[in-house]
Amino acid sequence: MNPVDGRLVLADGSTFEGELIGAHTPIATGEVVFNTCLSGYQEVITDPSYAGQIITFTYPHIGNYGINVTDFESVGTFCRGIVVRDLARRHSNHRAQADLGSMLYQQGVPGIAGIDTRRLTRLIRATGAIPGAFGSAPHDELLAAAQSEPGTDGVDLVRHVSTPVGYSVPAVDPTSRRRIVAVDFGMKRNIALSLARYGHVDVVRADSSAADILAMEPDGVFLSNGPGDPAMSPYAVESIQGLLGVVPIFGICLGHQLLGRAVGADTVKLPFGHHGANHPVKNLDTDRIEITSQNHNFAVDASTLPSNAEMTHVNLNDDVCEGLKVESERAFSVQHHPEANPGPHDSNYLFDRFAEMMDHAAANGRAAH
Repeated sequence: MNPVDGRLVLADGSTFEGELIGAHTPIATGEVVFNTCLSGYQEVITDPSYAGQIITFTYPHIGNYGINVTDFESVGTFCRGIVVRDLARRHSNHRAQADLGSMLYQQGVPGIAGIDTRRLTRLIRATGAIPGAFGSAPHDELLAAAQSEPGTDGVDLVRHVSTPVGYSVPAVDPTSRRRIVAVDFGMKRNIALSLARYGHVDVVRADSSAADILAMEPDGVFLSNGPGDPAMSPYAVESIQGLLGVVPIFGICLGHQLLGRAVGADTVKLPFGHHGANHPVKNLDTDRIEITSQNHNFAVDASTLPSNAEMTHVNLNDDVCEGLKVESERAFSVQHHPEANPGPHDSNYLFDRFAEMMDHAAANGRAAH
C-alpha cells in the first residue's frame, strides 16, 4: 500500500507534515497530549483514560515489538488517534501476534507518522495540551476542525467508556472471602486483575448509586481511573459521598480526583498533564521516592483539602497532589497507577493497604454488611 500524505494542524495554526497510518480518515480531532513511555504503546493506546485525546509518543521508534492479545487494557480503543516519529516497518518479539499498524486499522484508530515529535512536544510543554486535527483534508479544513474541537474541559467522557453492564472477576484465590465493588469510570483491565488477587471483584457502571453499591455488601469499594474532567461527573461524587464512612474506599487517577471532590476539594486542569511511566512521587508518610506510571490532565488542588483530609503523596516534578487520605472515613487514593502496565511497580503496596483496611473493617464489624 502506498503511503498517504497527511498533516497535523493544531488550533494555534502550527502544522506538521507526515504520512497517515492506521485507520485513514480525512479528519481526526482531539486534544493533543504527549506520553513519555519508552515501551508499552499497546497498553497506552488501549487505556480508556485517553478518551478524547490524540496521543503523541515522545519515544521515536514505536511498534518494534508488535502487539498481542494479552496486553490490551480494554475491549476496544477510545483515544482519537496517535502521533509517532517512526512506525516500525517490522516487528520482532516472541510474544507478538500482529503488528501495530494492523491493530490501529482493525480498532479504527487513525494515526500519523513521520512527525517531528520533539518539536511537537516542546510546543505542548510551552503552551499546554492543545486541540488538534490530522488527516488528508486540506489545511484550512484541518485548522477549522482543530479550532472547533472542545478538548476535554467541561465534557463528560466517563459515560462513553464505562461498562454498559456490570460483570464479575473471580478471585485468584477461590478461598478469599473479600468482596470488592469496583466502580468503572474507564477502568484498565490490569486494575481489575490486580484487585482479583485480593478478592472477588464486581465491576459496576460509573453511574451506580451508593445504595445499589452497598446492596452488594462489599468489603471495600474501588474507584477506577478514567478520562476527562472530574467536575463533569457529579453523579459519581454524589455516590462516593454516600459511601464515605460506610465502607473502605480506594481510588486511583480519576477515582482519586472524584474522592477529592467528594470530600470538598477542588480539581484543576494541568497545563499538559502527566502521561508516562517515569514520574517521581514522594510518599510523605515514609519519605520514600516511588517512580510511577501516570496518565491524567486534571488534579486535586491540595490547598482546598478540608481539615479531615491529608495529602499523602506529591509529584516531585511540579508539586502536584499525588495522593490523599481521610482516615476518619477509611478512604484513600492516589493520582498515579500502582498497577502500572506499562511502568514500574513501586506503588503496588497500595493494594495491600486496601486489603488490610478491608480486613480491619470486617474484623471490627464496620463493613457494609
